[in-house]
Amino acid sequence: MTQDRVSEELFERAKRLIPGGVNSPVRAFKAVGGSPVFIREAKGAKLVGEDGQEYVDYVGSWGPMILGHGHPEVQKAVAEQLEKGVSYGAPTRAEVEFADVLVKAVPSMDMVRLVSSGTEATMGALRLARGFTGRTLIAKCEGAYHGGADYLLVKGGSGLATLGEPDSAGVPAQIAATTTVIPYNDVKGAERLFLDHGHELAAVIVEPVAGNMGCVPPDPAWLSALSRLTRATGALLIFDEVMTGFRVAFGGAQERYGIKPDLTCFGKIVGGGLPLAAYGGRRDVMEQVAPAGPVYQAGTLSGNPLAVAAGRKTLEILSAPGTYDRLEAISAQVEAIAQRAIAEAGKKAVVQRVGAMLTIFFTEGPVRNWADAARADKAAFARFHAALLSEGVYWPPSQFEAAFISLAHDDEALEKTEKAMIRAMAAA
Repeated sequence: MTQDRVSEELFERAKRLIPGGVNSPVRAFKAVGGSPVFIREAKGAKLVGEDGQEYVDYVGSWGPMILGHGHPEVQKAVAEQLEKGVSYGAPTRAEVEFADVLVKAVPSMDMVRLVSSGTEATMGALRLARGFTGRTLIAKCEGAYHGGADYLLVKGGSGLATLGEPDSAGVPAQIAATTTVIPYNDVKGAERLFLDHGHELAAVIVEPVAGNMGCVPPDPAWLSALSRLTRATGALLIFDEVMTGFRVAFGGAQERYGIKPDLTCFGKIVGGGLPLAAYGGRRDVMEQVAPAGPVYQAGTLSGNPLAVAAGRKTLEILSAPGTYDRLEAISAQVEAIAQRAIAEAGKKAVVQRVGAMLTIFFTEGPVRNWADAARADKAAFARFHAALLSEGVYWPPSQFEAAFISLAHDDEALEKTEKAMIRAMAAA
């Protein structure tokens, strides 16, 4: 039985039991066609499908597997905690020590609250911003995804900066209207937004490096403009570093670009592959979170000891001198491979990378915002993705998702990637 046949049968069974056959929409491969590959196990930079087919993995569980799958030290840390119990619903020494690691790693954070997912982190940070400022309106960028909260599932209207319109059934228009949308990297648009609504805004939430429209780096003036505008009006600047945190630098994108937000949301890597996330920032703001203050947020599994053990060991390994130099070198090799494949095939495509995040856009570059990204040839990307998969390379199944590179991508993985990339680009 081929992998396609195994996956197809599992997918058909799943669709009778799970909406769409998956527990998160992008996994269904709707953007690229075909059936998703069902994974049996993983190790290092490799995934193994249900029939034993191996793939070089550039999804990395959507970011957290920066050390590669099944890192022995992380597994040992989790196993040791497993012997002590999996959940207490009570405070632990480990979560205090882990919070200390996070605060020391990220200079903008004086205090931090642990949660279980990136969505929880952004929800908590935005509720806190509204409670702290006494304002309702928030701003996000067109094409950005900050989790599944109703007021974040919005898209822009026809204007430069417009009130949000629901981007999902089940989202009341009144709730979506509490969010305004501006283009990413548009300084003048942000200035106009603040001129019109600055004193109504509780916060601007932004991915410092966009990852949910593909990898889009910030223009040099973009993040500093948001910092300046929020300070001038009393709004809070929230960095969604769920993807970029501990990936583009140990201290996240804020370290890389030298910008200090008021609040930061983390996920992915801080859990070492287990469900864990966090939000934190200025002491005067964070002290408004219950039970210290009036802004309520709670979670039974927040600070789960298994997840804390995995996250703490992951960050400990990442903090070793030279780690990010090595990760940058590996990532630069993947970028060079993609560039060579594009040149050899003569395709109209551009590679964009920041640290260990990378996207190949099937359009002329540079891609600076959602409007640019949306012009990409999605059919060409789908052909490229299918060809890569047939060659044993597991790439994100959407033109608008970033690929993630790990420290486990060794010479063997890169050689296989290069051969597959050249053939796949020719087929795109």
